[in-house]
Amino acid sequence: MMDLNILLKEIRACTVCEEYLLLGPRPILAASKKSRILIVGQAPGTRVHKSGIPWDDPSGDKLRDWLGVDKKTFYNDDKIAIVPMGLCYPGKGKTGDLPPRKECAELYFDRLLPLMKNIQLTILIGQYAQAYYLKNRRKSNLTETVKAWRDYFPEYIILPHPSPRNFGWFKKNPWFEEEVLPILKTKINKLIK
Repeated sequence: MMDLNILLKEIRACTVCEEYLLLGPRPILAASKKSRILIVGQAPGTRVHKSGIPWDDPSGDKLRDWLGVDKKTFYNDDKIAIVPMGLCYPGKGKTGDLPPRKECAELYFDRLLPLMKNIQLTILIGQYAQAYYLKNRRKSNLTETVKAWRDYFPEYIILPHPSPRNFGWFKKNPWFEEEVLPILKTKINKLIK
C-alpha cells in the first residue's frame, strides 16, 4: 500500500489534463492519515486556483459558518481533509464554472480514500460529489437529495453548494438551516475535539 504523503505529492504534481485547463494544472487538496472529516466539493474556482488554498473564497466563509469552525480548525488537515471532485480549476462555462474533470476521480480516488482510514464523516457538497459517492441512492434532484439527508447520515451529510449564487435556494428552503445545520455543527464539534 502506498504512503499517503507520497500519493499527495504525486497528485499535486499531476499534469494529465493540462491541455484542457486554461489556467493550467494546480491540483488543490488537503489530507492526512489523521483526518476525521472529509469535505468533497466540486472543484477550485479562480480565486482558489490563484491562492492554492481550498475554499479560500466567500463560499468557503459560508461553509465554515455552516460547520461552526474557524479557519485554523478548517485548515488543520489532521482534522479535516478536503478532496474536491476536480482537483484543478476546470475553466469557465456559459453559466458558471465548467464541471469538474473526471480524470481526478478515475486516477486518484481509489488509491487516496483507503489511505484515510480515520474518516468518520464525509460531507458531500453539490451534485457532482453526490453523484459520485451516492450513485443510485441519490434522489431525483439536488433539493430532494439534501432533503433526504437522514437517509445517508451518519456516514454522509448532504449539502448544497454554499455559493452566494445559491441565495435563492436558501430562501426557498429554510428547513435546510433549521434542520440540517444544527445536526451538522453538533457532529463536527464532536469529531474535531
